[in-house]
Amino acid sequence: MTLRELHYLVALADKQNFGRAAESCHVGQPTLSMQLKKLEDYLEVTLFERDNHHVSPTPIGEEVIERARIAIEAVEEIRELARQAHDPMDGVVRLGVIPTLGPYLLPRLLPIVRRSFANLRLVLHEGLTAGLLEGLRTYHFDAVLLSLPAGNGDLESMPLFREPLVAALPRGHPLAAGAQVGRDDLVHHNLLLIEEGNCLRDQVLGFCQPPSPAQPEDLMASSVEMLRHLVAAGIGCTLLPALAALPGPGGDLGDAICFRPLAPPVPARTIGVAWRRGYARTATVKTLGRFLHANLPEAVEPLPLTGGGRNDAN
Repeated sequence: MTLRELHYLVALADKQNFGRAAESCHVGQPTLSMQLKKLEDYLEVTLFERDNHHVSPTPIGEEVIERARIAIEAVEEIRELARQAHDPMDGVVRLGVIPTLGPYLLPRLLPIVRRSFANLRLVLHEGLTAGLLEGLRTYHFDAVLLSLPAGNGDLESMPLFREPLVAALPRGHPLAAGAQVGRDDLVHHNLLLIEEGNCLRDQVLGFCQPPSPAQPEDLMASSVEMLRHLVAAGIGCTLLPALAALPGPGGDLGDAICFRPLAPPVPARTIGVAWRRGYARTATVKTLGRFLHANLPEAVEPLPLTGGGRNDAN
């Protein structure tokens, strides 16, 4: 059993197609098929069920694949430990980020990161919290930027900042005339929500529950950008993270939309970076987190850095 065979095994599990798996491994399909058959013969088990249209792991195959991911990651961590001895900010970091944050924070920070760490390559992936955490645990990501707390004790995290929510209103909306928007004010207006499964939805409903009138299912937005454009079209109002209200990255809707602060107590989410407990490149993730913390936009409140540790947040 070789490390290369384990790479082929994981690639086929991810792609669920021999041709795409072979392409991702930069080998021909016959080579990949032959090596996986060799692995099955060595282990004396069937790892995949195959037909003309589908490839799916067998029950024992799923267990082997899970451990193969761990073995591959362990080998990669050995390489990264050696790399860190020279420069912890040299190499690839696969960073997951929630979609309500990524488009509004990263375009502001990535140019600074690139200028400061020329040898660091960030590979970015957007996803909802549940998918990001699963990807972190299955070694698809090295770290994730998300709303804390997250995980169940198997992760470490570094809280970076608090991001308040703000009211997004169509220009000319009655609430736009005031300096602030209160919780009770929103009850009397059509409140637009993001789709279920997004943590922003829970944060909004935690501030003003229930919305009134009832949210029509056909107006459930799938993204912050969709919410912004629905507000700009005069469909209703909503609450957005403060970074999504800044001009610049993410677009500017000009005179069609206006933003107002919320009356105290202002709802806010804690954003931080999380990684696997015991991750070999913890120093890299912490350095990146501290750098992001030092270059935050003024719309958010930096939190005192604790150096990272247990996955909790105030």
